[in-house]
Amino acid sequence: MPDTTPPPSDPASRLAALRAELDRIDDSIHALLMARAAVVEGVAALGTQGKVALRPGREADIIRRLLRNHRGALPRQVLPRMWRELLAGTTGMQRSYVVTVCETDPGNAFVQCAREHFGALTALRVHRTPAQAIGEVSAGRAIAAVLPMPAEEEGPSLAWWTALLHRDEPRIYIVARLPFWAPRPDGTPLVQALVVATAAPDASADDRSFLGLELALDTSRARLSSLISAAGFDPGAIILRRNQAAGVAHALVDVAGMVAESDPRLAAMTEILRPPVVLGGYATPLAGDQT
Repeated sequence: MPDTTPPPSDPASRLAALRAELDRIDDSIHALLMARAAVVEGVAALGTQGKVALRPGREADIIRRLLRNHRGALPRQVLPRMWRELLAGTTGMQRSYVVTVCETDPGNAFVQCAREHFGALTALRVHRTPAQAIGEVSAGRAIAAVLPMPAEEEGPSLAWWTALLHRDEPRIYIVARLPFWAPRPDGTPLVQALVVATAAPDASADDRSFLGLELALDTSRARLSSLISAAGFDPGAIILRRNQAAGVAHALVDVAGMVAESDPRLAAMTEILRPPVVLGGYATPLAGDQT
């Protein structure tokens, strides 16, 4: 039977009743968190066999679903922050893990970005070069590395994505883009970053992929864009680097969708020097009220 007791009328009694209701809700939330953790234990026992499973696509869909269903006065930006911490904690239940960060910002913005995504209690190792951060992932000492977003004007030591073209073992894939949510309030890191790991990216409801291409040195940007579009891809940002010493150009192309290595559109790009490489993909970050 519902409680038909009339609410107290004086402010002090009303405040005490509201605080008691908050305590009841907090206890219910905690009980649900413990129940969720028990389910995560069951999932881990079935599928990961003691390994740390990175599922950035699934995690993105969880946050999108929560935002889509969100109502009320609680700020929307709170949900990604709460669930990122929760997801980091439940991932750590499988076993302890380390994330490496290439920090090139004097204000440690990439470390802050990594903390925001991977949780306040996740172990981080900070390096000054992308090669050092990726090296720990390759050696199995870290499950992921947070790296600066590639830029056309960067020096050779920062063009870490060109090493992924070689498909060395273990394969390193781009699996996420940070930050995942916007708008960014004052005090939050504003840098753009990519996450790499040895696990291939998992698809979400809205993804983009990176293609790596090796081209003739004199290939123009216009010709490259036309080649990509003619193959059936919807290109976004394109980074084109000319390596005069090697006599070739390398391109990093952001395209719509999660592209598989068996995608027939890749074979349609016949004017490149060697088969294109799918470097990975990421769940498209949320912008503003987008869900």
